[in-house]
Amino acid sequence: MSDWPKIRTVGLSGVLVTFAGEMSEAANRAALAFRAAVDQAQWPEVSETSTSLVSTFLEVDLATTFAQDMTERLEEVLNSRDWFAAALPAGRTLWQVPTLYGTDLAPQLEEAAEVAGVDPDEAVAEISTSRVRVLTIGFAPGQPYMGALPARWNIPRQQGLTKSVPSGALVVAVQQLIVFTNAAPTGWRHIGQTAFRTFRPDAEMPFTLAPGDELTFPAISRAEYDAILAKETSGLGGATREVLT
Repeated sequence: MSDWPKIRTVGLSGVLVTFAGEMSEAANRAALAFRAAVDQAQWPEVSETSTSLVSTFLEVDLATTFAQDMTERLEEVLNSRDWFAAALPAGRTLWQVPTLYGTDLAPQLEEAAEVAGVDPDEAVAEISTSRVRVLTIGFAPGQPYMGALPARWNIPRQQGLTKSVPSGALVVAVQQLIVFTNAAPTGWRHIGQTAFRTFRPDAEMPFTLAPGDELTFPAISRAEYDAILAKETSGLGGATREVLT
């Protein structure tokens, strides 16, 4: 019998449902699908939900709601289907984000490729055609952790820190990609540069992405990247999108 999923309380602030002890596609799928089911149920005790890589959090005031009652209700929903094979929620978005790989703007492509055991051209070909999912949002407003990349990209973080990568930087480690919201230090390797903004405070939806959205990062030339910058006003950096049903 599997030890997963597990239901645990988080102080008096809510309940955490965890589907695995480490990141996997199936566990992330389960967390996303389970959150959607809870949202659809519209339980009055649940004021907000969110997901991490492998968990769903339900914000519940456990000072006024018995934890045992909530646990029993969650167990009933968990037992209703195989969440690891559940369909992903509808209404997600597929994004194609133009990306400049390498050059002086993304100087760690060759290093990352060497650690992954491929040459830089192979690295660009593989990453630029991979379709990744927003696994969770964190660290900075709207900043996505995306994956999973092929197993060769289970490369470690650097031992040291890069002092700063710019907003829109595409970085890689542990089979995941991140597009940086703001300039910040990182231990992940900077392999690509986009003009895509994951946090647009003046937009109707300030967070451009949501957990479950999917992205590709097609390669463009330096001239194409410069042209996008020259006419950029939306913060989307030339990205296109479609709704997934």
